[in-house]
Amino acid sequence: MGAAAARASAAGSPAAVPAPAGAPSRREPLRVHTVLYDGVEEQDFAGHIEVFGIVGEERIAQTFVTVDGPRTVRTSAGMEVVCRAPWSPRSADLIVVPGAGYGEGSGLQREVRRGVLPRALKAARRPGLVLGGVCTGTMLLSAAGITNGRPCTTHHIATEDLAAQGGRVVGGRVVDDGDLVTCGGVTSGIDLGIWLLERFYGPEVALFAEEVLEYERRGTVWRA
Repeated sequence: MGAAAARASAAGSPAAVPAPAGAPSRREPLRVHTVLYDGVEEQDFAGHIEVFGIVGEERIAQTFVTVDGPRTVRTSAGMEVVCRAPWSPRSADLIVVPGAGYGEGSGLQREVRRGVLPRALKAARRPGLVLGGVCTGTMLLSAAGITNGRPCTTHHIATEDLAAQGGRVVGGRVVDDGDLVTCGGVTSGIDLGIWLLERFYGPEVALFAEEVLEYERRGTVWRA
């Protein structure tokens, strides 16, 4: 069952998703930009996108972006994803950077060497903007200097490099340091998405997402 079907079957409309008493108040919708680039791993961006889709566009507005502007991105498995929106970090509340493998020949390594995306992420920082890294996507935030001296994590294959570049690697599956939220490898993007639902909308919404996905969160959320 897809997210839209799950919302409809729950009570006839997306508004059926609970808005619990005591949940953090915020302007809606939460504007989420997911950064794509050639070679990006499908699961790294699909996890949080599916989670956020459960609560409906009234709560969370999701957009694919590339630092190069509107274009078609080719993923690691050869899928083509059309990104129609311009790079516009000032119109986002949350920017999520997925990974693209690791090491020589990976999409991640190409982006680090090209330098355009790390520079754009560094320039995007401002009060009120949350930056997220999924799997080795954290290494692009590291290349931008954003993880330096801060609690963070990434896929286990890259944690030594993350620490060597100045990140303070901690042992949570999801690591929340306020305006920087990172997670471990591959499927932990689902956990990151559910955690952010809890952070922004409260535990009842997060539990609802778990029920729809038939997924129970794994590991520990390390929170500053």
